[in-house]
Amino acid sequence: MSEKTTPICEYGQNAYDFSLSCTNNKIWTLDRLKGERGLLIFFICNHCPFVKAIIPKLVKVTNTLIDHGINSVGIMSNDINDYPEDSFENMDKIAKKNKFSFPYLYDETQEIAKKYGAVCTPDFFGYNTSLELQYRGRLDATRMTETNDDLKSDLLEAMIQISETGQGPIEQNPSVGCSIKWK
Repeated sequence: MSEKTTPICEYGQNAYDFSLSCTNNKIWTLDRLKGERGLLIFFICNHCPFVKAIIPKLVKVTNTLIDHGINSVGIMSNDINDYPEDSFENMDKIAKKNKFSFPYLYDETQEIAKKYGAVCTPDFFGYNTSLELQYRGRLDATRMTETNDDLKSDLLEAMIQISETGQGPIEQNPSVGCSIKWK
């Protein structure tokens, strides 16, 4: 496992369009996913211990964000040949088991992860209503095995701020996770 940290937020960077297959057998695009007040895009996978540690919290955060006009989408970009646990079939199982309220998309060519500059799982990109990047940070201080529910949710607070003001917080803590598994 190669641990990575996300770079500093490039405020105002526009979201990149995509058209990806979902575990619910639909094709989703950036335009279809955009919420009334923004969009949270995150790169996750099935096998990463960092992602496994935050899945219950991530589901709660994405459910809460719906009430603030922000939609969410998870994208899996890992090489499934070397990491079969991340297969599309397993993505579907994970989405159902964890009751994902957000689409879980498969970036088979890894083109989208490269366009966004995703470096790890999880890697969060929070956009305002104009789809301008306002947050590139962590969910909270959870590490691979820590599941403390008392931790401040950096992601939730940042996305609510974005929904209310259109701008993300100035101070952001980077997300930490396993490297994207490139082909």
